[in-house]
Amino acid sequence: MPFQEYSPEQAALLPVHVRDVLSEKHLVFLISAIVEKQDLSSWESAYSEEGQRPYHPALLLKVLLYGFALGVRSSRKLEQRVREDLGFRYLAGGAEPDHKTICEFLRRHGRRVNDLFTAVLEQLQRAGLGKLGVVALDSTRVKANASRDRVITEAGLRAERARKRRQVRKWEREVAARETDENPGGVVAELERVQQGLAEIPGELQKLRKSGQKTMSRTDGDSRFLHCREGFVLGYTAEAVVSEDGLIVAARVTQAANDHASLVPLVEEVEQRCGQRPKKVLADAGFYSNQNVETMEERGVELYVPDSVLAREMKEGKRVLGAACIRHPGLKRVRQRLRSPAGRKLYERRKGLIEPVFGTLKEHRGMRKFHRRGLAGANTEFLLMALAFNLTRLHRMQQP
Repeated sequence: MPFQEYSPEQAALLPVHVRDVLSEKHLVFLISAIVEKQDLSSWESAYSEEGQRPYHPALLLKVLLYGFALGVRSSRKLEQRVREDLGFRYLAGGAEPDHKTICEFLRRHGRRVNDLFTAVLEQLQRAGLGKLGVVALDSTRVKANASRDRVITEAGLRAERARKRRQVRKWEREVAARETDENPGGVVAELERVQQGLAEIPGELQKLRKSGQKTMSRTDGDSRFLHCREGFVLGYTAEAVVSEDGLIVAARVTQAANDHASLVPLVEEVEQRCGQRPKKVLADAGFYSNQNVETMEERGVELYVPDSVLAREMKEGKRVLGAACIRHPGLKRVRQRLRSPAGRKLYERRKGLIEPVFGTLKEHRGMRKFHRRGLAGANTEFLLMALAFNLTRLHRMQQP
């Protein structure tokens, strides 16, 4: 049987141009075109004339967005893919930025990612996408890049301070009993290390008290112990709003332990980013409060958010005893709206709008744990994931 010629050592393994292999409708070309349309002057002005010539912000943005669209968020994995993957190599223009360069880029431009998300969203809306007739919002807990075992408490810090003080006194006596030029067993170096740790404890105590928490992570002080289905997770709350055509129109990361106080800020963020308020808002019972109902009614927004009693009623399919005892007029209107056939049918769209988005981000894009530490770092990472999601959504819409 004659086989096709096979020679892995041949001189030319790659095509003359990437378009000879990748389809003209490949995601890399869409990402490249979108980034090229953005005004990156503020990104460029963040660099000084001194030192080595940096990579252009457009290059690193394209690499990051394509990586996030594929679920590749680690800077080291991005570095590897830029060397080995044809799509990444095309976006990088043959350059090979290392993981340190990628991390430094995110640290330098974290706040500008927020403006970029809004700019791209405005561009999509001008194209007729991001419709705000009906929006759905939800939240999910995401693990922080921190160990649950490396946490501090006020009692623990006080005990650690007492222990280190005893060590310091013991070693000071030991060093004083010997000649000054001797350093038995590295005691002097160890003494300096413990003294430095002792000096850091007051700052840690102050930071713990300022956080208002009983425990705080040593590796990521902004993270919080938050309740989820699996128990308590050390991490953050990622919140998003999705338009009726499946685009993320608002996204943010908070330290909130519950969702009550998030509904109004999320609706305000939609208005800020899109220039208009949504007409109807769908959310689960975790976002309900009488104050939220009053605020949204004042702004002309229809809420489809059940209270805990109505949520139970909708789940069980029958009226809950005592559900008719309503004192708040806004709650009465919300219940009437959700009990009507049209309201129930509209509310059923919530799961189909928001839950697939979080499902895609968590199952296919790896958003079960943040790679970057701190609230600002996690927020930047989530915004990049939301932006990459919108671009992949646009890419699918453009396919025949």
